[in-house]
Amino acid sequence: MPFTPIHMGPGILIKGLLQGGFSLMVFGWTQIVMDIQPLIVMLTGEGHLHGVTHTYIGATLLAVLSALTGKPLSQLGLLLLRITPAAQDIRWRVAYLSAFIGAYSHVFFDSIMHSDLQPFYPVSLKNSVLGMISIDLLHTLCLFGGVVGAVIYYTFPYLQKQLTRRNHNS
Repeated sequence: MPFTPIHMGPGILIKGLLQGGFSLMVFGWTQIVMDIQPLIVMLTGEGHLHGVTHTYIGATLLAVLSALTGKPLSQLGLLLLRITPAAQDIRWRVAYLSAFIGAYSHVFFDSIMHSDLQPFYPVSLKNSVLGMISIDLLHTLCLFGGVVGAVIYYTFPYLQKQLTRRNHNS
């Protein structure tokens, strides 16, 4: 799924479930960072399309890089968007969690659909999840996850507010 927003579906679902314990912006930044190497290969025609960046070892390194760069970039973005100050404070734990989930899920989902991935390189050259489900089903699940996540994200605070009101009134 290079250069598609479909990777964001699972991230939106996780954001809905974890709310402030997950940064969708850092997760999204990680998706971009993960696909820089394939972009370079596409532009130059040289190299392995899904090379070391699409292994779990490469994803680990890119997750650290994405957390370190994504936290300040996301906080700047939130500031520029004039989001409340509390939302601007992305904790380091949240940044790392979001980046690692982003990087590892990226490798996992791409491993299902791209035959050139070797996710466990250098330990194994085998891609044991290739074709585990169809590409159409994978895309559908990612998109469905995004829709469900958005519903949860916007419904949860409303339900919390209703419960708080009910507890105060009783």
